[in-house]
Amino acid sequence: LFAVLVALYEEPEKPDSALDFLKHHLRASAPENPEIEALRLEVAEMKEKYEAVLEENKKLKTKVKVY
Repeated sequence: LFAVLVALYEEPEKPDSALDFLKHHLRASAPENPEIEALRLEVAEMKEKYEAVLEENKKLKTKVKVY
């Protein structure tokens, strides 16, 4: 954050909005990349699969204890 504030201070042509400048340099307002969205979906799917595998694992452990 400090480096971005220094960059704003040293900017020869001051931007109209300092907040927009900060967002741009902190990548807070960067447009969503389609690849990022695809990766987020993939992560969500993997989390669901992981939870399903954990549940299956618990069930199988219970069956093994019975035998």
